[in-house]
Formats: sequence, structure tokens, C-alpha cells
Amino acid sequence: MADDEVIRKRLLIDGEGVGDDRRITTLLKTFLKWCNNDEEKDPSYQKMFAQLAQCEIAMGKTQAVYEMNERETTNYENVFKEIGVQHPSITFEYLFLLFPEYDALAQGIAKHPERQETMRQIEELEKVLTQQTETKESLASKLELRKKQFYLLIKTIHELQNMIDEDKTDQESQFSSEVGAEPSSSKVTSVNNTSSEKSTLAMDTT
Repeated sequence: MADDEVIRKRLLIDGEGVGDDRRITTLLKTFLKWCNNDEEKDPSYQKMFAQLAQCEIAMGKTQAVYEMNERETTNYENVFKEIGVQHPSITFEYLFLLFPEYDALAQGIAKHPERQETMRQIEELEKVLTQQTETKESLASKLELRKKQFYLLIKTIHELQNMIDEDKTDQESQFSSEVGAEPSSSKVTSVNNTSSEKSTLAMDTT
């Protein structure tokens, strides 16, 4: 028997190479042991059913993988036919080599959100940006108003200060004029008193 045929038969028996051949061999050994055992309560009986269930599960997985491969092959053939109509120079082998690259690109695209979700997020961000812009403009107008009010307040304070300074200057001038007028009146009084005294002396002498 050629080596290729041995490998092919072993792959057919072993399936995906995960121990199917060993499971079947173990099941056959357990079955033969159970057949040759005369005991009524033989633990090999339950063990054989457990091994049989494992073989059925493995067979179901292999069948599912086989059906999936068949569907993928049919899908690839349909895609190749569609591409072959548009690009006759492309071969199936070349297209098959491109599928891993396409799968990698598809996985990268799948990591990002869908277009509808992205557009929805953009709309929400635009609404938030509009609200922030309106808030900024409102605060800027309030700040400008407060600046004008502050400028008016400072101007009013300066005007009041000037008025107070002018009133103070007027009061000082008036006080100075009053202080300067008091000595003159004192001199007039003293002159009058001197004249009166002289008149009295003259009368006494007479």
C-alpha cells in the first residue's frame, strides 16, 4: 500500500486529526471487553455508551464542517463566475489567494461602527457643538455688557470724585476769605475804641 493511500485513509478515519481514530479504537476495545465479560454489572457497558456519545458528537462536528465547506465552495464558485464575467482574465487560483486579504480587510472594517451609527454620532456631536457655540456667544455678549457697565461705573466714580474735589476747593476758598476778613473788622473796632477814648479825655479836660 502506498504511503499516500495510507495517509488518505488515516485522514478519513481520523477526521480533523483531533483523536477520532483513537476514540473509535478505544470504543472497539471496550466493546470487545464487554462482550467477553460475563459479569452482570460490568462498568464497561456505561463506559462504552459514553465513548459512543463522544464519537457521535465528533461525527456531528465533522458533518457540520463538511456542510460549511460545501457552502463556502459553492459561494466561491458563484463569486468567481460573477467576477469572471466582468474580468475574464482573473483565474480561480488568483481569486482564492485574495480571499485571506479580503477577510483581513473585512475583520478590520467590522471593528468600526456602521455608517448609520457613525452618522448618528456625528449629528449628536454637531448638536453639542452648536449648543456650545451658542453658549459661547451668550457669554461673550454678557461679558461685553459687563465691560460697558464697569466702564460707566468707573466714569461715574471719577465724575463724583471731581465734584467732591471741586466742592472741597470751594469750601477751602470760602474759609480762606472769611479768615482774611476777620482782622480788618478787628482794626476798625480798635480804631473806633481809640476815638471814643480820645473824645472822653477831651471832655474831661474841658
